[in-house]
Amino acid sequence: MKTEEIIIDAENRSLGRVAAETASRLRGKTSAKYLPNIAPKTRVKVINFSKIKITGAKLEQKTYKRYSGYPGGLRYISMKKMMEQNPKMLFEKTVRGMLPKNKLMKEILKNLTVEL
Repeated sequence: MKTEEIIIDAENRSLGRVAAETASRLRGKTSAKYLPNIAPKTRVKVINFSKIKITGAKLEQKTYKRYSGYPGGLRYISMKKMMEQNPKMLFEKTVRGMLPKNKLMKEILKNLTVEL
């Protein structure tokens, strides 16, 4: 199977729309040879991510949480702070939520690259 490379320009597009298109392409759903149990050899590159449009009051209101596993280890981070610190992680987390929660997710996410 031949490796296909797709470039998605995120300039002036909303975060969710770009993430949905990226997840669909990574999964291989746009291909005629789509099989749900096989990770396709499709590499997706998202460019101009720093110019993405975030609608509404999500920057101030939306929070992400992570847990260390220890008592009192629950940490919250706002979308604004995550966008400043590591915007690539924000996009990968958004796309990860749109992929199936199985063994293929890790394999599929290796084919995603994000450029600021």
